[in-house]
Amino acid sequence: MKLASYCARQLDKQMLIRKAIGGLVIEFHLDSRSGVAPYLQLIQQVRQALRLGLLREGDQLPTVKDVSGALAINPNTVLKAYRELEYEGVAAAKPGVGTFVTKTLTDASIAAHQQFSQDLLIWYRKARAAGLDSDSIDGIYQQTVRSALQEEAV
Repeated sequence: MKLASYCARQLDKQMLIRKAIGGLVIEFHLDSRSGVAPYLQLIQQVRQALRLGLLREGDQLPTVKDVSGALAINPNTVLKAYRELEYEGVAAAKPGVGTFVTKTLTDASIAAHQQFSQDLLIWYRKARAAGLDSDSIDGIYQQTVRSALQEEAV
């Protein structure tokens, strides 16, 4: 859950690379404090973009060169992430052309995502208005998710 919640938060944070794809945008960035391997962060960000409908079948992912250059990471790290996405069947490499999305992960809950996103934005604005900084807000969110997961496990 740590990985999933981290990546959900990261979709809305400052971008380090932006690649326009058919009018859509995918943003890749790394959080060195997360304790999550860089290639896993990239995989989760693609999965989240697919779930939220930001990426669709046929969309091209940013090139390995673009991602590795913008994030200052080894190209093999990006390749590892893209290979894992290929293994999962959500992307396919076309030699000399790029890596493309082959299926989406969206489901019937996509409409609910928009409402929850709006609700979360309202909550965030209230927290900021109350004087909380981003780290405090993040801490509250993380603790709430952990508590909810523990309740569900019981």
